[in-house]
Amino acid sequence: MVQQLVWIKSSRSSENSQNCVECAVLADSGLLVRDSKEGMRGSRLMFPEAVWGSFVGAIKSGHIGDASS
Repeated sequence: MVQQLVWIKSSRSSENSQNCVECAVLADSGLLVRDSKEGMRGSRLMFPEAVWGSFVGAIKSGHIGDASS
């Protein structure tokens, strides 16, 4: 059975913006990330759930980039 993906736009994006990241949760505890400009025809990156959680945690704690921008 093929999983139907539900893409969720970043909370940092405006409703009509095409300059954002979208994520879709996979049934096997993974996550896909894509550039919303590319839509269905673009590339996707797949991350295990734990790796994505560590990445987001590092951003929120200020270890990667500037979390205030």
